[in-house]
Amino acid sequence: MRTAHIVLMKPVEPKIVILRGARVILDSELAEPYGVQVKRLNEQVKRNAARFPHDFMFRLSLNEDRNLRSQFATSSSAHGGRRHLPYAFTEHGAIMAATVLSTRRAIEMSVFVVRAFVRLRNMLATNAKVASKLVELESRLKGHDASIQAIIDAVDELMSPPPRKRRPIGFMAPKAVKAR
Repeated sequence: MRTAHIVLMKPVEPKIVILRGARVILDSELAEPYGVQVKRLNEQVKRNAARFPHDFMFRLSLNEDRNLRSQFATSSSAHGGRRHLPYAFTEHGAIMAATVLSTRRAIEMSVFVVRAFVRLRNMLATNAKVASKLVELESRLKGHDASIQAIIDAVDELMSPPPRKRRPIGFMAPKAVKAR
C-alpha cells in the first residue's frame, strides 16, 4: 500500500464510532472525504432511499445525538449547529453513499473509507485475540503464584539452620517450695 493511501485513510478511522453494536460513520464525517456538503449527501440519500436499508444507514436517536455531542463537543442548534438528527452509515452504507453521489472524488474516496472500516475490523480482531491470551496467561499465573510461594517457603525453611537450644548463662537458684 502506498504512503499516500495510508495518509488519506488515517483521518477516516478516528471518525468511525460504535453505535447500536455497529461501526458507523456520521453523515457529517462522511461528507467531508467525499467532498460534498452534508446537505447534499442527505439529499441524495433521501432521493435513493431504496438503496439504504436499515443495516446500511439509520438516523440517530435524540439520546445518541446528545451523547455524541457531549463527547465531541459540537455546537447545539441554538448556536448554529444541526437542526436535524444525523444519519449514521455502516461500511456498506458508506459505499452506497459514494454510488449515489457519483462525483469522481466520492468514488475515489469510497475505497479509502472501506479500507478504514476493514483496518478497524482487523485491529479489533487482533485486540480481541491479545485480550484472550492475556486472560489465559493471568489464569495460569494465578495458580502458579501460590505454588511458587509454597516452594520458596519450603526452600527458606530448609536453608535456615534450626534454632539451637541454649542454656542460660549464670547461676539459677532452685525454685522455692511454698509452705502449706
